[in-house]
Amino acid sequence: MQTSHTLKARKRERIGSRYAARERAAGRLPAVIYGHGVDPLHISLDAKEALRYFHDGERVFALAVDGGKGDETVLLKELQFDYLGTNVVHADLMRVDLNEEIEASVHINFVGEAPGLKSAGAIMTHPYTALTIKCTVAALPDHIDVDVSKLNVGDSLHARDITLPAGIVLAMDEDTVIAAISMVKEASETGEAAEGAVSSEPEVITEKKQEDKGQ
Repeated sequence: MQTSHTLKARKRERIGSRYAARERAAGRLPAVIYGHGVDPLHISLDAKEALRYFHDGERVFALAVDGGKGDETVLLKELQFDYLGTNVVHADLMRVDLNEEIEASVHINFVGEAPGLKSAGAIMTHPYTALTIKCTVAALPDHIDVDVSKLNVGDSLHARDITLPAGIVLAMDEDTVIAAISMVKEASETGEAAEGAVSSEPEVITEKKQEDKGQ
């Protein structure tokens, strides 16, 4: 992935929830840039433009700050949501070099038709929506295709089974189940049995963060 778009930013002289709310009311998205041993810089972006790129899966941008010395390359590191978990209220951007190696979560795009789903009562579960990988910033993909066209009832696809693009390596437990096909009845019985047992693996909870008062 190369930087495909430039985000134009303004410096924010005042920070805090009250001032961040004013920025959002004016159609701006509060954000912070950090990394590479440089002091964090509080900025705001055009909310409509930035969110369009973010929702399209773009992660790496050139950033032009008003009054700055030139464009910087930044990686979208995190989005923070409101307390309802619906609206983006803040973005964290990290200064990067296109040739440096990073660890990042990349969205999974399931492709192909699983033959097991043709059986009546069969369902496919996919507890993870992203893979954690390591690669250079320049090689960071918008998504990773995961082929499920060979999955039959009773089959599971693990992280180790996924073919990754050149230059990208897995940075998570290779035994993680990414997708599995089972019968509805079997899935129900498994769930009932699990209620009275202690799970052998910790539950993974993805939580959208509330706005930081220090924004």
